Amino acid sequence: MADRADTAPLSRLVGFGRYLRATGLPVGTGRILSFCRSATVLNPLDREDLRLAARATLVSRHEDFDALDQAFNRYFSDEPVRLPERQTPPTNAKQSKDSHLSEDEVLMGHSSGGLDSEAEGQAALRVVASEVERLRAKDFGELSEQEIRQAMVLVRRLGVAMPLRTSRRHRPHTRGPRFDLRRTLRRSLRTEGEPFHRSWKARQVRRRPLVLILDVSGSMAAYSRPLIEFAHAAALAGDRIEVFCFGTRLTRITRALRGRDPNAALAAVGWAVVDWEGGTRIGESLKDLLDRWASRSGLRGSVVVLCSDGLERGDPELLKRQMERLSRLAHRVVWVNPLAGSPSYEPLARGMAASLPFVDVFLPGHNLESLESLAETLAAS
Repeated sequence: MADRADTAPLSRLVGFGRYLRATGLPVGTGRILSFCRSATVLNPLDREDLRLAARATLVSRHEDFDALDQAFNRYFSDEPVRLPERQTPPTNAKQSKDSHLSEDEVLMGHSSGGLDSEAEGQAALRVVASEVERLRAKDFGELSEQEIRQAMVLVRRLGVAMPLRTSRRHRPHTRGPRFDLRRTLRRSLRTEGEPFHRSWKARQVRRRPLVLILDVSGSMAAYSRPLIEFAHAAALAGDRIEVFCFGTRLTRITRALRGRDPNAALAAVGWAVVDWEGGTRIGESLKDLLDRWASRSGLRGSVVVLCSDGLERGDPELLKRQMERLSRLAHRVVWVNPLAGSPSYEPLARGMAASLPFVDVFLPGHNLESLESLAETLAAS
């Protein structure tokens, strides 16, 4: 079973189904389950999409739409909602007992048999939570077509935070760590030289450039699309980001990922990259990046994420020299390797062995959990 923190959004959705049932609408187990599944493919910040999904899955009669909309506005408002009294009382003692189950009992998997009252919410919560948890831990290369579509939706919903840096410049702050003597003296001129109002300052916090370099060669075929989807989510999170793909040549795809529609962005990347599933020339691609884009893509002081299995087909000495150049320019170099998800993996490939001395963080990249760890690493940078 998933942790309570992971099931909190699902329990909120299941609770809405309970709330509708308590108001008298005929909402059963299947409808709650369909509602929870549909919510996983929606924008979590768009309440209108969630309301339309509730209309499409939780009720079937046109005359119930108004009652559902009113209940939706009450339930998903900022104020807590109390479950109203049932309009139709329970018909037997078993239903009366189930109608008073607490939310904790639902999360802990309480079951008294049957599919009435809380057992319906419990079933929906368990099914959806277990599906998400299984997808998070499963290797991208082992997913079916349907599972790939579900996993890509979850990748798009990852909260990718841009790395930050502390500037040398200061700005006024209400209770900053440093006393601002100059501003305090200026303000004291209004009170005849008496410093009644003290001023404080703190260093500015700015976004640090982020550069993603994605391997789309043949050996990375099962992982290229999830990495592109992750790059699209990152591109929407900030403006100081550059994304490149490489196989046998380097291709800049930053502009293709700027659109908000992930399918259109993926199609644009497909048109831009001409060496999908070809050979792997990491050293030559990095040399091209450093020679042509070092001064234009904000490499200096950036966090560079290189996603590749390290199976270099070119000269490993060239790769070693370019990784050394890159490490001098970048603030931090993160290497994401899908092969590192295997417990028996050892970085013995020539390209990987030549690059590791210049890598600050080495992460796996084979499933959703590893991409979540990558997002946390970027936020910590």
